[in-house]
Amino acid sequence: MHTLAVANYRSLRDLVMPLSQLNVITGANGSGKSNLYKALKLLGNVASGSATATISQEGGLHSVLWAGPETFARSVKRGEHPVQGGRRKHSVSLKLGFGSKEFSYAIDFGLPAPSASAFTQDAEIKRECIWHGDLFHPARLVVDRKGPLVRIRNKREWTTLTGHLAAYESMLTQIADPARTPEVLLMRDSIRSWRFYDHFRSDPDAAARQLHVGTRTPVLSHDGHDLAAALQTIKELGDRQQLDAAIDDAFPGASINITNTNGRFGVNFHQHGLLRPLTQAELSDGTLRYLLWVAALLTPRPPTLMVLNEPETSLHGDLMPALARLIIKASAQTQIWVVSHSARLVAALQRSNICASQVLEKELGETQIAEQDMLNTPAWNWPSR
Repeated sequence: MHTLAVANYRSLRDLVMPLSQLNVITGANGSGKSNLYKALKLLGNVASGSATATISQEGGLHSVLWAGPETFARSVKRGEHPVQGGRRKHSVSLKLGFGSKEFSYAIDFGLPAPSASAFTQDAEIKRECIWHGDLFHPARLVVDRKGPLVRIRNKREWTTLTGHLAAYESMLTQIADPARTPEVLLMRDSIRSWRFYDHFRSDPDAAARQLHVGTRTPVLSHDGHDLAAALQTIKELGDRQQLDAAIDDAFPGASINITNTNGRFGVNFHQHGLLRPLTQAELSDGTLRYLLWVAALLTPRPPTLMVLNEPETSLHGDLMPALARLIIKASAQTQIWVVSHSARLVAALQRSNICASQVLEKELGETQIAEQDMLNTPAWNWPSR
């Protein structure tokens, strides 16, 4: 992705963000970092068919929409007049999209039309598009969905695939076909590979502290219960030397080995000066969480995108440089987002020449990118309804 665009989702009234291979998002509490994370996760849910359900779980479309006025007058931004609402000029619309060199995508959610249905809180998909290149133009459209109608372009001619797609279903889940719609299949599989890691638990009852039956695990689960299996998979199928180096970088002289007790895997942590290894149940919160990040970032099956939400949680400040080096190495194969409050981690990541750092701030309740103006905002066009 080169560009992420979000319109009318919570505090993200109209945000267009430039992206790099490694992206660091920071800002004060309440600036909108969590909303940006949720928006990106909602976009990821489209490819799994759960976006509409996610919106409903958050209270319905009215609950997740931007709550302020459609636009701000200059006098309001200057503080000369109070914020006031008025008659809505445009249809209710929540839009998510991203641009890339090859194919780009956008989806537009709106309110359902009045009907006898009891599902009045379900958001409806009004428009959904895939196009060539990063900037939308009707001439670049490859697959176009308007309401229930889905068309594909074959050279200069359009072919209708269906006129009966349900309003709550994405075309990514319904018409992905390797023969007729390879672009849809490619887009769906790419988005489905996205991974989101948010606040691994490390309390005494955390799943990552327990022994579990071990199976080959190229992708660490979101709760980290398969930590031992994921680390063993890296040893056998991934980069074992990089795994050893990442642990030694954070804890000089330390190493790990994976135990197997009647098929249940565990982690033994060997540290210089100790007479016996520590089990995962004995590890400090910070050590356990660092091992979880190692398992996630050194995955033998790199995704197209990985999002790390506040990875510094429970980690001592001295571990930030080692974590940053681990993230930078992983970004050679995967586009990575890091949402962080840690100034030390952010500074360490910013030393990489592939890192793009964005500071979020709020003005009149709207999340904006600090120091972004018309000259440095990426070009972006939303498909109209």
